[in-house]
Amino acid sequence: MDLSELGTPCLVLDRGKIDENIRRMREHLSGRGPVLRPHAKTAKCIEVIARALDDPSGPVAVSTLKEAEYLFEHSVKDILYAVGIAPTKLERVAALRGSGADVTIVLDSVEMARLVAARGAELGTEFPVLVELDCDGERAGVTPGDPALLEIGRVLDDEPGTELRGVMTYAGVSYQAQAADDTRRVAARERDVAVESAGALRRAGLPCPVVSVGSTPTAWFAGDLSGVTEVRAGVYMFNDLVMAGLGMGEVDDIAVSVLASVIGWQADRGFLITDAGWMALSRDRGTACHVVDQGYGLVCGIDGVPLDDLIVTSTNQEHGIVGSRGGGGVDPGRFPVGSFLRILPSHACATAAMHDRYHVVDCTTEVVDVWQRVNGW
Repeated sequence: MDLSELGTPCLVLDRGKIDENIRRMREHLSGRGPVLRPHAKTAKCIEVIARALDDPSGPVAVSTLKEAEYLFEHSVKDILYAVGIAPTKLERVAALRGSGADVTIVLDSVEMARLVAARGAELGTEFPVLVELDCDGERAGVTPGDPALLEIGRVLDDEPGTELRGVMTYAGVSYQAQAADDTRRVAARERDVAVESAGALRRAGLPCPVVSVGSTPTAWFAGDLSGVTEVRAGVYMFNDLVMAGLGMGEVDDIAVSVLASVIGWQADRGFLITDAGWMALSRDRGTACHVVDQGYGLVCGIDGVPLDDLIVTSTNQEHGIVGSRGGGGVDPGRFPVGSFLRILPSHACATAAMHDRYHVVDCTTEVVDVWQRVNGW
């Protein structure tokens, strides 16, 4: 089957580009000390994750327990659920652990530490826990130097329902960097916060075997990784326009795209309309803070080659508006109604989440396989 035979909109994945992106990151981190813990949040697909693992049993990071359950069904056992735990999810974690999965959870407060410890004792299990640290003020985590870190550590180490396994942090601000030097500074801060917090726990007589950092940008631009035991990254497998804007690679390295059909024209206003709106592309505008704003996606021909300077300038639920980045008109004669376009995503995680499967190609327009995704929580 060729891409031109598919119903649109649909998700296209280039297998050759995925393999090359995975090879680059593996080679980049090889010999630097930390273990690479691939994050499944972008792929949500065993065929992709298996390519990123040196050992079929893991390690991996996940963003949902549904991902954890799905990967465990496919023989992955070393799993970090890298989102702050909710009390209602503890029974599912306990069930996974009881079936043989080594699932670690994350929290950042004394209150949650006590709750998890009590629930672990009730369920007859011991939850391994990483304490989340706030390295950039962007999201969750214990602030560096906060005495709460040691108090959380003592609860987790003393209570029978929990095991203090270490610390983790995530530099989300790295996605807003304007230059490589900015990202390097963010990566250094991420590493320093994690290593210094691990040292504080150890000086207090508490265990801290795991020191976990990571995002794709900081994994790529990090300098000194001494003291770090593992690096988490996920979107590197696919890349996207945000990663290209940060200097992680080139637009040609982006492995995922949305196939769309041209369904109409507004020639007097200089734009065309496709059937890929925000339900197919997402509303993510991750490049809006970059030097080059790629709108809701960069427009390519069916072969995946970018077309001049065309981007998706706006979206409705099922309509994508394609225009010129510079504001000039688009020639209707080039893209007749019914022709196909491929749209490279601003944020691969958000775009892929709108679909239930990948139509796999290998540097051509021939569909060589279909891989299912696991969505939901």
